[in-house]
Amino acid sequence: MDMIRRILKACSPLFVLLCLMLSPIGCTKVVFRGDAPPILAQDELLRPFKKVGTIEVHRVRYGDKADLTPADYSWANDALRAEAAKIGADAVILPEVKIEMDTYIFFPKSEITARGTAIKFR
Repeated sequence: MDMIRRILKACSPLFVLLCLMLSPIGCTKVVFRGDAPPILAQDELLRPFKKVGTIEVHRVRYGDKADLTPADYSWANDALRAEAAKIGADAVILPEVKIEMDTYIFFPKSEITARGTAIKFR
């Protein structure tokens, strides 16, 4: 019993550190609004427009690149739409989603960056 107590006492700082490192996983939340501007392809632009600004969103996700799901790509598009709605844009064009891999201590980390151009129709 005394040996188990010594092992737990020695490993508890590592366990606490591991819990603190894994706690931010899944904390990023985008509030999707039903009236958010759409993401349009170049051939869908039928009216003249002006560029409002460039939007960029960023998210860090712990896990291998193979663990990425369509929901992660959907997050990127929804986040672009939410940011465009904040600045009063009518649509988002030229969306780019980029995923970079890195290793944080022993854990693989994926950084998802999405960029698009917010436009307003004339």
